[in-house]
Amino acid sequence: MGHPQLKNLFLVSPLTLPSFGFKPSPLILSPHSPKNRVPSQLSHSPLSVSEPPTPPHPCGWLPAGRSGRRSWASAGWPASAARRRGPAATPNAPARQRARGAPVAVAVGPRGGPWGRPAAGKQSRGRAARGAAARARRTGGRPHRGAALWGLPWGCRKRSAPQPPEGGFGWVVVFAAAWCNGSIFGIHNSFGIIYTMLQSDLGEGENDPALEFKTAWVGSLAMGMIFFCSPIVSIFTDRIGCRTTAALGAAIAFIGLLSSSFTKSLEVRYFTYGILFGCGSSFAFQPSLVILGHYFKRRLGLANGIVAGSSCLISVPLPFFLKMVGKAIGLAHTFQVLSALMLIQIFLSMTYRPILPPSCDSQHDGQEKPGSRSLRQQCWSQLRKYFNLRVFRRKTYRIWAFGIATAVLGYFVPYMHLVKYVEKEFKETKKDWILPVCLGAMSGLGRLVSGRIGDCIPGLKKIYLQVASFVLFGIMCMMVPQCRGFEGVIVICLFLGLCDGFFTTIMAPIAFELVGPMQASQAIGYLMGLMAVPMTAGTPIAGYFNDYFGNYHAAFYFAGVPPIVGGLVLSVVPLVHQRMLQKQRLDSGKDKMLAPEAVVNGELLPGCPASEAHI
Repeated sequence: MGHPQLKNLFLVSPLTLPSFGFKPSPLILSPHSPKNRVPSQLSHSPLSVSEPPTPPHPCGWLPAGRSGRRSWASAGWPASAARRRGPAATPNAPARQRARGAPVAVAVGPRGGPWGRPAAGKQSRGRAARGAAARARRTGGRPHRGAALWGLPWGCRKRSAPQPPEGGFGWVVVFAAAWCNGSIFGIHNSFGIIYTMLQSDLGEGENDPALEFKTAWVGSLAMGMIFFCSPIVSIFTDRIGCRTTAALGAAIAFIGLLSSSFTKSLEVRYFTYGILFGCGSSFAFQPSLVILGHYFKRRLGLANGIVAGSSCLISVPLPFFLKMVGKAIGLAHTFQVLSALMLIQIFLSMTYRPILPPSCDSQHDGQEKPGSRSLRQQCWSQLRKYFNLRVFRRKTYRIWAFGIATAVLGYFVPYMHLVKYVEKEFKETKKDWILPVCLGAMSGLGRLVSGRIGDCIPGLKKIYLQVASFVLFGIMCMMVPQCRGFEGVIVICLFLGLCDGFFTTIMAPIAFELVGPMQASQAIGYLMGLMAVPMTAGTPIAGYFNDYFGNYHAAFYFAGVPPIVGGLVLSVVPLVHQRMLQKQRLDSGKDKMLAPEAVVNGELLPGCPASEAHI
C-alpha cells in the first residue's frame, strides 16, 4: 500500500544525519496509509519498522544524476501535493522541519535510487554536478533539492576540505609577508636614529628641558598602536579578508610617513607618525601572520620563522642606512624614502589570495528577516559577530594569554635600558652600538631555527619552547648586574636575542593549536591587545627603579621576574589540555579534538571572505 512511487520512507532525526566518509544507517519505516493519500499526509501516518536495505548511493542520501533535476510531478508526486503548503509537500519543507528539530521525511525509489531512479554512476554524477553549477548561476546560488533533503541552508553544499598546498604560490606569500615584517619593524626598531634627527629638526636647541620626553612620545605612540589596534585588526581580517586589510594598512602607513615629511611640528607628527603610521603598521602586520595558515600546515613553523626573521635582517643594517641618508638629504626626504617601503607593501599585499571556498555563514548573514527578532537580540548578534569572544571560552587559551601578558611585563627593559646601563657602568667602552646589533642578529637566527624545530614538535608540546625561552630570558636579565666586563654583557645579549626569536616565532602556531584556524586571527589579536599594557608599563617601572636606587641593578632584577613567572604559567597549558581531552573522551566515548579542522561544511579560514574566495 502507499503511493505508487514510494516504496520506503526514511524518517531521519536531525542528530542522525551522516557526514561525508561515513555510511549512513537510517531507520526505515513503511507507511500504512490509504492508497490515494497525498505525500504531505504520509509524514503523519502510522509507521512500522522494516529492515534497512544497503544504501545505493555512495553518499546514501543526495539525489544524483538526472534524477536530481526531475520535477516533483514527474517524480510521481500529484500536482495538488506539490502546490500544498504542508510540512512535506514542498522541496524545502524538510529544511524547515529540521530547523524546528522535527524528523525529516525523504523519499527513496523502488530500485534503490532516489525519486524512483537507480543509483547514479560516475558519469551521471558528473552531469549532475555540472547541472547544479549551471542552476546555481541561474538561481543566484540556490542548490538542487538535495540540499533541502539534507536540511542545509540554500546555497550551502557539503564539500571536501581543501588542504594547504605546503609551498608553490605559498612561498610568494611568504616573501610578501617577510617584506611586510622587515620594513615595518625595521623602521620601528631604528627609531633611535630618527629620534636624534627629530630633535635636531625641531630647531629649538636645548632651551626646552622636556624636549627629549616630548620627542620620545612620537616613537612610543607608533609602537603602542601596533598592539592596541590588534583586536580591531582581527575583526577587519575576519570580515573583509587578509588581502584588503593588509593593503588598507599599508596605504595608511604610507600616508602617515609621507605626510610626516611635510611638517616640522612635533604635535602634528604625533598624529602622522605616531597614530597613522602606527595604526597602519598594525593593519598591515597581523594579516601577514594569518594568511600563512591558508598555505601551510606542516611547514607553518618554518614559514613563520622566515617571515619573523626577515625583520631582523632588515633592522640590523637599516640604522646605518638611515644615518647615512639622513645626513645627506635630511629628515623630510628620509621620511619619503621610508614611505616607499610601504608603497611597495601595498602591491605585495595583493598576493594574500585566499584559496578556500566561501563559508555558509558569510553567504546568509543578510537573509534573516528584520522583524524576526527583537532589537536587543539583533544588537547582541551583531556584537557577537564582530567581537568573537568564543576564544575566551577555552580554558587553555585563557591560561596562555595570562602567561604571555605576565611574561612581557619586563620584556623590553633590556632593549630600552641596556645601552644606558653600559654607558654608566663601563664608561671606557665606545662600542655600545654592538649590543642592539647582537640582539637583532641572534633574534633573526632564533626565529629561523625555532620555526624549523616547531614543525618537528607535534601539537601543544611546542609551547615548551616558549616556556624555555621565557625562563632563560628572565635568568639572563637577572645576570646583567653580575657582569664585571663588557664582553659578558655581549654574551648575555646573544642569549636574549635567541630567546626573543623563539618566543616570537612560535606564538602563531600555538594560537592555531589552541583555538584552531577558524579563530586564530582574533585569538592573536586579543593576545597582542593584552600584551600592550604590560609592555608599555614595564620600561617606565624600570626607569623609576633607576631613579629611586640610583642604578639599574634593581631594574634588571625586576625585569627578570615576570618572564620566569609567565614561563611557569605556560607550562601548565599542555597538562590542562590533556586533562580536558581525557574528560571529553570519557563523556562522549570517542576522541574529539578541541580545535576544529581548517574547513568544516564549507567554513573558511579567517581572512577569507566570500567576496574574495574565487578571485
